[in-house]
Order: sequence, then structure tokens, then C-alpha cells
Amino acid sequence: MAAVQKQEPAPAASNNYKGFVAGVFSGIAKLTVGHPFDTVKVRLQTTDSTRFNGPLQCVVQTVRHEGIRGLYKGATPPLVGWMFMDSLMLGSLTIYRRLLAEHVFVPHLQPYPPSLDSALEPKLPAVAHLPSVGHGIAGIMAGSTVSFIAAPVEHVKARLQIQYSAHKAERLYSGPVDCVRKIYGAHGVRGVYKGLAATLLFRSFFFFWWGTYDIFSRLLRERTSLSAPAVNFWAGGLSAQVFWLTSYPSDVVKQRIMTDPMGGKLNDGTPRFRNWREAAQAVYREGGARGFWRGFLPCFLRAFPANAMALVAFEGVMRTLP
Repeated sequence: MAAVQKQEPAPAASNNYKGFVAGVFSGIAKLTVGHPFDTVKVRLQTTDSTRFNGPLQCVVQTVRHEGIRGLYKGATPPLVGWMFMDSLMLGSLTIYRRLLAEHVFVPHLQPYPPSLDSALEPKLPAVAHLPSVGHGIAGIMAGSTVSFIAAPVEHVKARLQIQYSAHKAERLYSGPVDCVRKIYGAHGVRGVYKGLAATLLFRSFFFFWWGTYDIFSRLLRERTSLSAPAVNFWAGGLSAQVFWLTSYPSDVVKQRIMTDPMGGKLNDGTPRFRNWREAAQAVYREGGARGFWRGFLPCFLRAFPANAMALVAFEGVMRTLP
């Protein structure tokens, strides 16, 4: 009798590419939906109430003086950057989840025992039993990894977003390439990476994003009859709002650091902050505890649709790729 040939499943590592490819589509979806909200958020975070008394006035004045394109000012760096950023973040997140499931949370995994009929048995994902805290830890690791791309992208984006003149001739930077060139020429690589430490701190809150994404996903799958894309949409939107509720004050400080004048050859003013602590003290001095939440409304409104669509795109591509 011929021996039964069992086809070995492809190792999980061979599927690592899927997270990186799916992340590109996530970045495109996130930018398309979310950038106007982000522009309003950054402008409110980096000014006081004498310029804009709230998000609605910020939107009205921006459109009146700069047109609809003003809401997409600074969109080029994140369009390119978020494609790479989400690719790196979600690709590395996929790898970190698998590594944690295989080497740290092994007791929590209960794979099906091998048998001759294994082809007929349901196949669980490699991280099916990774606990929510494991997903959160993977989020921190992925956030730290992507910070080295995110910091310069967000730095350039923020400086372009706070240029209020509608005429290019009156702006310090004519575009993202010019911004990078001038900052690098005056302050080198260290200048381009201004705000890296604040970015690493901010992205450590990815623990709450990916931990709660797993919690919401499990609850929706177990207690509702929603389709997989619908689960991704609601879990993605809700977990993003949890993330911003926990991380927003650190984002305000990060934006202050990234838009602080750099001085020197740039001739953009005198630097105000030497470190994260001084920037945080300035926020509190100018607005009290409420200062750490300035611009929160457009951010919170953006969080659900932008990240919900991003995760629908990500998970959909992950399911589609071989």
C-alpha cells in the first residue's frame, strides 16, 4: 500500500511579505480619508485661541484663504510616507505577533494534533491564541520600528502644515523636498530627525491600539454575525479612538517640538524648547491641562473613519494575498 503523503503547510515566515504589501493599501486609505482632519488638528495644536477659536473656524478660514487644497497642504510627505510607514508598521506587526506567539506566549497556543486527516481539520492562524497583551506588546515593537521613518515624515509634514500664506513666494518652504533640503543644509540629519524621541514615546501607546483591536475583534466575531470586513471596520475605528484617548497629550507635545523654530541658517526664529519636558511645560503654561487636548475634536472625528478604512483595506488585502 502506498504511503499516505502529507503535504506540509508553508511555514508562517513565508507569509511575512503579506503584511508589508497590505500596509501600502492601508496607508493610501488612511491619507485619503484623514489628511484634512490632520491639517486642522496640527494647526490647532500649534497655535493659541487668538488665531483659531475652534476646529470649525480653522476649517472655514483655511478654505477661505487657501481653498480646499489648503486642507491637503503637506499631503505629499504622508502620501509617500504613510505607504512606507503603514507597510513597515503592519508588516513588522505581523512578524512580531508571530514571534511572540511562537516564543513568548507558547503555553497559550493549542494547535491541532497532527493526523492523517489534517487536511480536513480547520487551520488556526499562527497567532490565533496570542492574548490581547501580546498584541499590545507587538504594537509597541512595531511602533518603535516605524518611528525611524515616521519622525522625519511627520516633521516635514508639520512644518508645511503651519505655513499659512496662500502664496508660495511668501513661504519658507516651497514643498517637502525643499523643506528637507533646507533643514538638512542647516542642521544635518539630526535636524531632519528632530522630534524622534517624542515620536518613540507617542508610538509606545500603540499598545492600547493593537491590544484593544484584538479585544474588539474577538467580541464582534463571537457576539455578532458581522462579516469579516465589518468586524475590521468597527474594531479598527473603535480601537483607534482608544489609542487617541490615551496618547493625545503626548502628540500635542510632539507637534510643538516638531514645529519649534530651529534657528541657525534657517532664519525661522529662535528655538524655544531644548527637550520634551520644556515643550510640555510650555503647553501647560499656555493652556493649563486643557492645552494638552487642544485640537482633539478633529483628531477624534478623524480617528474612526480613517483607521477603520485603513484596517478594512489591510485585512482585506491580507485575506486576498496567497
